[in-house]
Amino acid sequence: MKEIPEWLLTEETYVLQSDKNTFIDKSIQSILKVISRIKDQTSSRALKYPVSATLKVFSTLLLVVLLSVSRSPLFVMAVIVCLLVILSLMEVRMIVGILKVSCAATLFSAFVLLPAAIWGDFFNSLLLVSKVFANILAVNILSHSTNWNAIVSVLKSFFVPDMFIFVLDITLKYLVLLGDFALNMLQALNLRSVGRDNSKYTSLSGIVGTTFIKSKEMAEDMQSAMECRGFTGEYYGGHKLKMGIGDLLGTMLDAGIIFLFFVI
Repeated sequence: MKEIPEWLLTEETYVLQSDKNTFIDKSIQSILKVISRIKDQTSSRALKYPVSATLKVFSTLLLVVLLSVSRSPLFVMAVIVCLLVILSLMEVRMIVGILKVSCAATLFSAFVLLPAAIWGDFFNSLLLVSKVFANILAVNILSHSTNWNAIVSVLKSFFVPDMFIFVLDITLKYLVLLGDFALNMLQALNLRSVGRDNSKYTSLSGIVGTTFIKSKEMAEDMQSAMECRGFTGEYYGGHKLKMGIGDLLGTMLDAGIIFLFFVI
């Protein structure tokens, strides 16, 4: 009879060492936020009275132009009050997200303009910071209350070049597709990480490279599909304007802002 090897008789003393997956977890959370932010764009429940995308885009552009030209703090404050009233009609989570981004951009602008305010140009610095807050607030309200597809469709009505619309449209779609692909690879890396893995960052660099190769392959497949379908890079039509209660209220609000701009 053969004797049992000694290594089979020794007691197993392996102790699983814990490892931190903070970087992977934060990467997964960041990608999930971006993907959910794009997928969760529904204008039907963003505002109490639905407004057409054409009117919302036009109103946002109008506010940006008037705020940039205006030198009256009273007009800027009036626009901010109107935007806050519109913001109060949205969902709580949207209000919190919009205010976070707007306040962060405003604080950054105030920090940059702090030396100018200290050295005597306090009025213009305060006016510029207020304009930044109003512009960021208006753009975020548009972004959270309107589908990306509707915004892309409206751009054709404003005579935006087809190349710009094409790049914007494809970029938004690729963010979702590549985000899902990178998210699956990060989750697979997280599930297969047992114990302490010192080469984790090397694996993450491999995920980035694989995602880049995947994006190149998807771009080539999309080009072939567009050629087969006869796509010439030209967008037709636009978003049709349908007047409702929200559109009527929005038109009246735009008229009031224009009137207030010239009066003040």
